[in-house]
Amino acid sequence: MTKQSIIHHPNAGLALRIVLGWTYFSAFWRRLILENKLDPDAAGYIGEKFNHFLPNALFIKPLIEYLVTNPELLLTKMWAFTIIEGIVGLLVILGFKTRLNSLIIIFLALGILLGSGWIGTTCLDEWQIGVLGIAGGFTLFQLGGGRFSIDGLSKKFLENENIWDKKLNSKLYKPFIIISFLIFGLTLYTNQVFHGGVYGTLHNKSIKPKLEISDLKQDQHVVTFDVMRIEGVDVYGSFLIGIEFLDKEGKTIKKLEMKDLSSFSGDNIKNYYVSKIKPGKHSLILPLGAKAELKFEIEDPVHKIILTDISGIQWSKEI
Repeated sequence: MTKQSIIHHPNAGLALRIVLGWTYFSAFWRRLILENKLDPDAAGYIGEKFNHFLPNALFIKPLIEYLVTNPELLLTKMWAFTIIEGIVGLLVILGFKTRLNSLIIIFLALGILLGSGWIGTTCLDEWQIGVLGIAGGFTLFQLGGGRFSIDGLSKKFLENENIWDKKLNSKLYKPFIIISFLIFGLTLYTNQVFHGGVYGTLHNKSIKPKLEISDLKQDQHVVTFDVMRIEGVDVYGSFLIGIEFLDKEGKTIKKLEMKDLSSFSGDNIKNYYVSKIKPGKHSLILPLGAKAELKFEIEDPVHKIILTDISGIQWSKEI
């Protein structure tokens, strides 16, 4: 078969187009029609989900951190992102300006991949959505809307598609092969970075909670430290049921347990991001990506702290 004879069927990409379009339009549908997830004061606010991406995002972490530290700007971005997803998804389903909108889908999918590709408790959910969105968008860019589309209603549709096919088989033949392998390379690279899925030991940062303790200090009788949850399931928090303060000899100076942490004063919690660390019914709740400064009044000199999760996992830090 020669390159000049490769002409795709006019509806070859129909299933890909309508399913790919729905995956992006459905984000708009879920957030604004079925529920209002763009209300910062409502449960399930999409900005908090965006905050979950922060700890292990690839390349775009500074951008995410800037947005989650500026709630008003984040809300504007969430609205814009949702509306773009809705419009682009609908236009792809209808097959209007399909190739242009498929390019936008590639960039939307790339953002999902780099921001949240590390999240997924069982099936590497976000990573799969990201890489398949990029590959699907690029394939749709090559196939176009097909005959069964608004694009296909044009009187010059077949003529334009024949011109496009000739470009694919001549000028764009090698560049598109190269791009395809670059997408495959990005797939392997992110699979390895996020999950160790290509070689070595597999890892999943969405299974067990992990806290990062920093800036531990004592000023006279006030002990402060920053704590951030950087790993674990994104749909619920890590439940802190114990904080222990020790001296240089390893003796306990003070210990806060479940009851103490469930009634911990909000005045002693300084949250940095949209996702908030806050007391719950039986513990101190730390959502994924949340970071806060915690403050305690302790008279004796503190040398070390130990934090205990409800699962039994402990984290420690020395001054």
